[in-house]
Amino acid sequence: MTKIAKTFVPAFPYEAGPAHGILSAFEPGSRILPKGFQLAPQFRPLTCDILFEKDVPVRLRDGVTIYTDIFRPLGATTVPAIIAWSPYGKSGGSAPKTTGLYATLGIDNGLLSGLAKFEGPDPAYWVAQGYAICNPDPRGIARSEGDAVLFGRQEGQDCHDLIEWLAEQDWCSGKVAMSGTSYLAIAQWFTAAEQPPHLAAINPVEGVSDAYRDLCKRGGMPDPHFTRRLQINHVGAGLREEVAEAVATTPFADAALWTDKAVALERVQVPAYVVASYSNTLHTMGTFRAWRRIGSPDKWLRIHNNQEWPDYYEAANVADLTRFFDHFLKGIDNGWKTTPRVRYAVHDMKGGDRINVAADSFPPAGSVLTRYYLDARTRTLGLAAGTPAEAVYDTAGEAPMASFVHRFDHEATLVGYPKASLWVEARGHDDMDLFVLAQKLDAQGSVLTQFTVPAQGALMQDLTENGASVLRYKGSNGRLRVSARALDATSTEEVPVHSFDRVEKLSPGQVVEVQIDMFPLGLSFAPGEQLRLVVGARNTLGSMMPGTPAYAPENQGLHVIHTGGDRASYLQLPVMG
Repeated sequence: MTKIAKTFVPAFPYEAGPAHGILSAFEPGSRILPKGFQLAPQFRPLTCDILFEKDVPVRLRDGVTIYTDIFRPLGATTVPAIIAWSPYGKSGGSAPKTTGLYATLGIDNGLLSGLAKFEGPDPAYWVAQGYAICNPDPRGIARSEGDAVLFGRQEGQDCHDLIEWLAEQDWCSGKVAMSGTSYLAIAQWFTAAEQPPHLAAINPVEGVSDAYRDLCKRGGMPDPHFTRRLQINHVGAGLREEVAEAVATTPFADAALWTDKAVALERVQVPAYVVASYSNTLHTMGTFRAWRRIGSPDKWLRIHNNQEWPDYYEAANVADLTRFFDHFLKGIDNGWKTTPRVRYAVHDMKGGDRINVAADSFPPAGSVLTRYYLDARTRTLGLAAGTPAEAVYDTAGEAPMASFVHRFDHEATLVGYPKASLWVEARGHDDMDLFVLAQKLDAQGSVLTQFTVPAQGALMQDLTENGASVLRYKGSNGRLRVSARALDATSTEEVPVHSFDRVEKLSPGQVVEVQIDMFPLGLSFAPGEQLRLVVGARNTLGSMMPGTPAYAPENQGLHVIHTGGDRASYLQLPVMG
């Protein structure tokens, strides 16, 4: 692997104790957790005996030793293993920051045993199904040796080595899989791209696949806030990679630092059960990109209608995943291959969502890209381009936005990838940070939103009013810094892809066309209901999660949206025929 210039600083200190989970003490050795064992009163008891091997050392190819916990069936000879790879601590499922978060979101901690890694598979269930669960601390985390890194090929190679070590253990069948959400999904993309021989299947549930485009500089806008939040998990005795600061010092996506943190998705060849949503403002774009581009001929996509954590632990979905793993890790002929390659959701934002709609592809057959043209005179969206006009807003004003509305006179369903194609001009500045949002309105013009977590009371209303966007779905969004408008060679008419390898500032009076990629959607409209496109200078969705600052745009002067004539701006929507 090519040496990449990375910046390392001292890791955050680690000291075992309740803050890192009930089992965070360093206690190498094996013990039996008997049927009925309960880690703490709030967790579910075990339904079978579990052999628990704690703090098992694993030596990586460069000599670094990491430590892992392994939970496996008692007395079983050979079983497949499932890895949950993340820096969140192998005992973090019982940490107060996890249990408190779940309680706030309305997720019952009693669904889990407390033995699961945060966002990972629960040993209480999987061991009873004849699997081993492997919860490692990656390099630099807790007592594992080395320096902690944030995403990239190093993590993929390290997990490759763990997979091959597991496959050699006398209790392992030689089949190893990976599962989990968020960071645990990201690790799966990078690991599978390294093509470890004994990796038999993956189950990535919502995770970025390109750290530059999905996390650090979405739309070309430097936004290090959530990266800083992730880095707090790098606790240990060594160093940690400082990535948040690289957002400013390494501005272009073609730099080696960022290409290392973009998965070579075509190299992902193993069977993959991918889970996505339209609503996760951190993970949606990266998950759908990965689904489109992974090279595996055996890939399935399920698009759900809520947030990843309750979806991941819902009993029906766990049973569905069991069928997938049973087929590819145990060779059971259980009919999995007849599962539709795509199952998608359609939001109606009023409690009548449809889920598990079967299709052969995404977008499904019958989805037609249709242009709805912006009209600055009437502030409407229509099928005709209209005559030239301008919509102007002051970026420092009380309402720095321009909206355009379409009222459906018939039932309509949108499923696929929307985009905004806009002719824009900056007056009084040489750049523009643009934000677009496609919202659903009812027949009376009220905005419809939808919570993605079980908690929907006053506290959750407060948290999501102007932020915490992953917890409340408000529509398909997109954003772009206009000086980063250059398109990459992989861009298509359906999904724009930006190269982010140059800066093209605007000159006075210059009008340019920009293509803004927007979140995929599944959205239904009854006659009389409306779609509103908001083009603005502020990110009205706010922060992704509570406690993380929102991106502050760098706008000045006036923004001009040109419509009609030879500057016909439009919103392209995937309309089911």
